[in-house]
Amino acid sequence: MVFVLLGLATTLPVALLWRQPAAAALVVSTTVVLSLVAFRTLTVAGVGTQLLTGYRLGRSGPQLPAVLLSTPFPVLALAGPAGGEVRVHLLLLASLAPAAAMTGITRRAHGEALENSAARRVIADTLVEHTARGERARIARELHDVVAHHISMVAVQAETARLATPGLPAAGAERLSAIGDTARAALSEMRGLLGVLREDATTDPASRQPQPGLRLRELNALLDESRETSGTGTRLILRGRPATLAPGLELAAYRILQEALTNARRHAPGAAVDVELHYAHDALRLLIRDNGPGPPTAAAAGGHGLSGMRERAAAVGGELRTGPAAGGGFLIEALLPGKDETAS
Repeated sequence: MVFVLLGLATTLPVALLWRQPAAAALVVSTTVVLSLVAFRTLTVAGVGTQLLTGYRLGRSGPQLPAVLLSTPFPVLALAGPAGGEVRVHLLLLASLAPAAAMTGITRRAHGEALENSAARRVIADTLVEHTARGERARIARELHDVVAHHISMVAVQAETARLATPGLPAAGAERLSAIGDTARAALSEMRGLLGVLREDATTDPASRQPQPGLRLRELNALLDESRETSGTGTRLILRGRPATLAPGLELAAYRILQEALTNARRHAPGAAVDVELHYAHDALRLLIRDNGPGPPTAAAAGGHGLSGMRERAAAVGGELRTGPAAGGGFLIEALLPGKDETAS
């Protein structure tokens, strides 16, 4: 009767395996050990149940009990009888029970790793999207400030010309008035579309200063800040005839230069940086070169500085290239199309 009850106890706990794997594995392992020690026999169903419960406990339950419940079988195999059917069962369980538990633990670890990797990818994609959206909003705000100024000037100049020009024909005055009305309507629509991107009334007044450009004092201030922060040399090289370019283009070039210097401090600390502005007739070529270790590794390049600079360049119709510099270091090159506003 005891043997029959032990035989049932090695298989019936399978019903609890999915809800209480630890309890089921404990009962099965205990009854299997008692069957082997007290009656020196074990059914094939008992062997299969032991392997199944060990795997299930390692897969979904505590890992340490899964390993501990499989350890009695190697001990019994070493201390048990030299022959007989029980010897075969002991050898099977001694080799397969720990393997089943470890297989369950491995599958569990692999599943958790896949879930964590998928979660990290989702977080990274969300962060990239959020950063890109924030950068586009910032670009839109700055372009809004620049374009709004010019449209306002168009409206003011049209109204001034209509009122200050003596002997202006009625048709000319009407056209100037229409130009002013069109400019004001365009300004109103643009503010309505982009107004949601502007800072609210609690914005720090210091952030409402005029947008920076490529004037020499602004470039020197930016490079001085980089020198003080990094403690290394930063050199400015000007080629061609410095000219006043479109405000949007100057702002994009300034922001690209600002981000490039920040990247140099982050990825090449202690490296000297050369900043070169080459003014051509119809384009501005901007090069930022450091003598650091070269392009950042995949782990170090996990930020969004380069993508932000590319968006800056694309916003004004230009392009940006990055890569190793000749002779070592890292090079960022931006080609921004634009004509001299003073010449036009």
